[in-house]
Amino acid sequence: MRFSLLILCIFCAPAFAATGADPLLYKVQVEELEWRNTEGGDKQAWDIEGWVGKDRDKLWFKTEGESSSDDTEEFELQLLYDRAVAPNWDMQLGWRGDFQPESRRSWLTVGMKGLAPGFIETDAAVFLASDGRLATRVRASYELLFTQKLILQPGVELNWYADDDEVNGLGSGWSSFELGLRLRYHVTRKFAPYAGLHWDRKFGETADLAEAAGEESDDLQFVAGLSVWF
Repeated sequence: MRFSLLILCIFCAPAFAATGADPLLYKVQVEELEWRNTEGGDKQAWDIEGWVGKDRDKLWFKTEGESSSDDTEEFELQLLYDRAVAPNWDMQLGWRGDFQPESRRSWLTVGMKGLAPGFIETDAAVFLASDGRLATRVRASYELLFTQKLILQPGVELNWYADDDEVNGLGSGWSSFELGLRLRYHVTRKFAPYAGLHWDRKFGETADLAEAAGEESDDLQFVAGLSVWF
């Protein structure tokens, strides 16, 4: 964790040193703030990100997690330095923290975020944990406009781990695949309720560990929530 924060500070130092016409801006995007009807009961989930900075250099945060009426089941926070490296593409470097009831873990994060051909929003990252574990994650989403206010958004997420992690219920290899389909209606440009489906599928040993713990390895969920930004 200390190494990750040191790298982050080194790269952030020049990011805000420049002065001139390039203004300091910010944005917070609540991508998902939702209720999920799962096989194991109702849950609440969130996916929020934001940044502050200038045209080329920014500081980002990303947080996501899931909780039930009993407790927070998983919570992730990322703090990143972001630099534009090509049209529509940024490179991100920083720290990721995983907070779960059984354990906590810090990761060094290196990733790319941008707009792939076909207007596909893409977020891909490699993670190196403080104990030497390696993981990758790829996310992609697309917006299909029926009208200016009614938008269907399919999205996928794929996770891979190099090592087994039985404490957190993760097996090596491709561990999980998530597919979401959310239909939102923009009451205003910045405020949109939505409803849809979220499919969570675990693979291999990750699926075996989930089933051994009494959890579902294949779960189709109805979701409803809000998406806002400011």
